[in-house]
Amino acid sequence: MVKNIISRIYLFIILLFLYAPIVILMIFSFNDSKSRAKWNGFTLKWYESLFSDPDIKKALYYTIIIAILSSIISTIIGTLAAIGIHNMQKWKKIFIMNVTYLPILNPDIVTGISLMILFIFVNLKLGFTTMLLAHITFNIPYVILSVMPKLKQLNKHLYEAALDLGATPLYAFYKVILPEIMPGVITGALLAFTLSLDDFVISFFNTGSGVTNLSITIYSMARRGVEPTINALSTLMFIVVLILLFIVNKRTSKDTN
Repeated sequence: MVKNIISRIYLFIILLFLYAPIVILMIFSFNDSKSRAKWNGFTLKWYESLFSDPDIKKALYYTIIIAILSSIISTIIGTLAAIGIHNMQKWKKIFIMNVTYLPILNPDIVTGISLMILFIFVNLKLGFTTMLLAHITFNIPYVILSVMPKLKQLNKHLYEAALDLGATPLYAFYKVILPEIMPGVITGALLAFTLSLDDFVISFFNTGSGVTNLSITIYSMARRGVEPTINALSTLMFIVVLILLFIVNKRTSKDTN
């Protein structure tokens, strides 16, 4: 009994340290004063000024466009790669999966700098294209790891049966394989979109002049001093990412049941 009480108190303290700053930030995004030391009343003016800021609008545009494109492209590549890995021999599969884990285990700064050096080496101008390619690169492993469990659950004889019944390999893939692994594909796409939406480090090293996302914009604004509009923008980003994570977790729990 005492052990359960201590563990609950310990969990409460951890959650308090993790989420108390975010809650305070969200509360002060509705504060009528610029001061973070006192509450002057409820207001929505910081959200109004946020959506009237041209820099924020531009950053939001690039953030959404890159997140959508990178999630779609990385989902297609990651799904096909997962199917190829699944059909490999055991030792090859183990080797490729270990290589797939590397971008996830590597610090983001290592991935960001290495991609930047690669783009400079091939004389690719840093900007929208390089940021998009960088997001696709770090999203692909997450898609592969989302699709692989569904492929392991797949009955390998279904594809062979479809071929025996006269289906072409491509038709059998779309009608047999893809519907079975679709939950994993959707989970991977949502995860890729979420990761792309709030990425900072990799975006920072692989962007050029005139191209910025919300994370970089928030960083630039914070260097000039924390304005209440940053609180409003951070609140909206937190809510969007939280909703997407709930959707991913719900789909993942359904897949495991």
